[in-house]
Amino acid sequence: MELKGKTAIVTGASRGLGKAMAIELARSGASVAVAARTVEGGQSALPGTIHETVKEIKKLGGKAIAVRCDITKEQEVVNLVEQVNAQYGPVDILINNAGIATTESLIELPVKKWDIVMQVNLRGTFLCTKAVLPQMVKRKSGNIINLSSVLAKTIEYNIAYGATKAAIERFTLGLAEEVKEYNIAVNALCPDFTVTEAVKVYRPHADTSGWQLPEMWGKYAALVAAQEAKSLTGRILDELALKQIFGAV
Repeated sequence: MELKGKTAIVTGASRGLGKAMAIELARSGASVAVAARTVEGGQSALPGTIHETVKEIKKLGGKAIAVRCDITKEQEVVNLVEQVNAQYGPVDILINNAGIATTESLIELPVKKWDIVMQVNLRGTFLCTKAVLPQMVKRKSGNIINLSSVLAKTIEYNIAYGATKAAIERFTLGLAEEVKEYNIAVNALCPDFTVTEAVKVYRPHADTSGWQLPEMWGKYAALVAAQEAKSLTGRILDELALKQIFGAV
């Protein structure tokens, strides 16, 4: 229960990595706001809703609320933070997990889709971070975890997604330096190919043997979220780096 008494927001937590991270933070004692756009089944081609994630957390004896939020819209992000403050108090932990990808080559990619990927992956990370930072600075305490990807460096598949993840790494390093005097830890997790609902739906014939699992990333997210800036900040953490710090989970 390393996170007992802590308040956390996890975006994109209706499924996949976000869901696994929300569950593990709650299992570690945090009160978790499960944030995403999917409220009801059928809204998305992918399974999972914010209410289903909350239900699983409560079955484990954890504390969680579901908050519908489009992270590309500033007022909705402000409302998210206000709702969490009212329910659980100031935000101690933010996990910027929400993200989308596209499969088209650049020449085939519509400008509208490029803009959506940039808005969700980058603008959303910026807006959520900006919304919680003032209270973290005031309290001189906080932990922000951003989600990068192996595709930030591996030149494979779609360019738009990879470009946003490379930018998130730079965002992480810059912000860690900017806020370290306030004891705010800022790190990025860097998953390799991971078995998620999106893979199962959109790439049903992919050979996923040897791929990473969301549950591993959930456990590592909880461990990273428990660290202070003096011990762990400004790092891009892949599985190898996490094993070196915390051991296998």
